[in-house]
Amino acid sequence: MRYGVIGTGWIAKSFIDGARMLCNSDFAAVYSRTEESGGRFAKDNSIPTVYTDINEFAKGNFDAVYIASPNRLHYEQSKLMLKNGKHVICEKPITVEPEELEELQTLAKKNGLIYIEAIMYMFNPARELLKEAIGKIGRITSVHFDFSQLSSKYPAYLEGKLPNIFNPALATGCLMDLGIYCVYPALDLFGMPEKITACASFMESGADGSGNSALLYPDKLVNLIYSKLGQDRLGSQIFGDKGTITVESISKLINMNIIDNNGNKTEIIGDVPKEKLMGYEAKAFESFISNPDDEYYAVTSERALQVSRVMKEIRKISGIKFD
Repeated sequence: MRYGVIGTGWIAKSFIDGARMLCNSDFAAVYSRTEESGGRFAKDNSIPTVYTDINEFAKGNFDAVYIASPNRLHYEQSKLMLKNGKHVICEKPITVEPEELEELQTLAKKNGLIYIEAIMYMFNPARELLKEAIGKIGRITSVHFDFSQLSSKYPAYLEGKLPNIFNPALATGCLMDLGIYCVYPALDLFGMPEKITACASFMESGADGSGNSALLYPDKLVNLIYSKLGQDRLGSQIFGDKGTITVESISKLINMNIIDNNGNKTEIIGDVPKEKLMGYEAKAFESFISNPDDEYYAVTSERALQVSRVMKEIRKISGIKFD
């Protein structure tokens, strides 16, 4: 598969490394707003061609595009790529609004193209291991998913700068960056909730720095906690009446264990390199391109839309707004 890449940050590099690790992927071009950043990224990642014109890039000699630009640009850039006949795998959140996602899913289908969200959870083999484990811990009444990670950009923010991740004009903030990793497993494992409650803590920039949501089901309560202003040390837990599942990282599904009511621990899975997890995304993407009738493609598309709708509702309840 020949790829073009939009974005020159660390996450784009991780995707490239993962795709090269698990697939026979060829990265042919990169788009950046500046020749300097594009050239540096291309050199570091052995990419032959750099574009600084997005329209020229869209016409490039490659089959698929990986998009890792600021959230606000995802819809516009994905639409341009799909109109130019490129398959698209776009970083989370795939679009800001669910209506945008529905439009682009329809466009992709019309043009015979694959369009998916680059979210580690949905393509991680550990997802099935987690589902198996849930069947072993009895009746579940309470769930705690936590993705709180102190942002590497926070010191710059404290110095008076405005990193992209804390700029509401780019449709960013804690919920969109980290909270989505909690929403995905909640909906995938337990379905759509009957009721949602949510609140957020805001920074001076207007971005949400932390927040929490509660998803209410007839038989359980799923609590989601997310923050870019502090570091979680305990991880996530799923509570059953016959045992508890502990998850060190809900985004990566690593170091998961079952602990029974007598305190006996059984490992579900240990650590997995981040690049390999992103490689699973590329592997699934390329598989869907080869087999567009794969039932799991429809599952991931529907799940992405469900997540987008719930994220919009959480923003509304929490008072999260984008300039």
